[in-house]
Amino acid sequence: MTDSAAISEAVRRLAQAQESRVPCAPVRDLIGTDDLPAAYAVQQGLVQARLDGGTTVVGRKIGATSEAVQRQLGVDQPDFGYLLSDMDVSHGVDGTPISMATLVQPRVEAEVAFVLSRDIDAAPEEITLAMVRDAVDVALPALEIVDSRIAEWDIAFTDTVADNASSGLYVVGRDARPLNEIEPREVTMSLSINGEERSSGNGAACLGDPLEALRWLAVQAATFGDPLRTGHLVLSGALGPFVPFAPGDRVDAAISGFETLSVRFAE
Repeated sequence: MTDSAAISEAVRRLAQAQESRVPCAPVRDLIGTDDLPAAYAVQQGLVQARLDGGTTVVGRKIGATSEAVQRQLGVDQPDFGYLLSDMDVSHGVDGTPISMATLVQPRVEAEVAFVLSRDIDAAPEEITLAMVRDAVDVALPALEIVDSRIAEWDIAFTDTVADNASSGLYVVGRDARPLNEIEPREVTMSLSINGEERSSGNGAACLGDPLEALRWLAVQAATFGDPLRTGHLVLSGALGPFVPFAPGDRVDAAISGFETLSVRFAE
């Protein structure tokens, strides 16, 4: 088991990298590559520091749900992190350029997001696909700007977990659809940068079904004693590979069944 001093040092290292925007060394030298409770403890420490600074939890994100992203990251299983209010840059859908001032090594991916209409607060073994489907208010198109505080994205699984699942910012569109209008596992996705397609995929790439990814998350959240709650936004995971982008770029995500989601990043 990783001791508390090592967990505290990992929190300090990642927090300093975020504040300075200078990437740091991986934290697996402190917490190992297999101690997931320690990795999530580091994540909790980072999140709590930001909550103490005035931000709030608005939902969760699921990471590494597609084989393409798992290959990119060198991991073999999904993870989760927290969505905080200061990560929301959905004003970008109005045409306002999105600042990159807080980002270190950003990449962008397209996915389906869900807003919950009720708590998913059951015992982990009782959480079913039908239960989570019933808890979804609407689905929306989304962009996640993933980021890593760890130099050159040199991450093992515990590194990305500790780093709040390599989260950065997120954008959700306004074209909300109830699930009787759209089937998440059947959507197709094309992500373009400055008019050139850079990534593509489909709903089945996300753990077979974005709703299955939501069920997986609900089980994990319940297991960790912090269940998904009414009103939470959940980013269910990438539908295709994430790609780098640069200041001034325009990003368009066309997810079938939704209006195209378009944003531009500030110079």
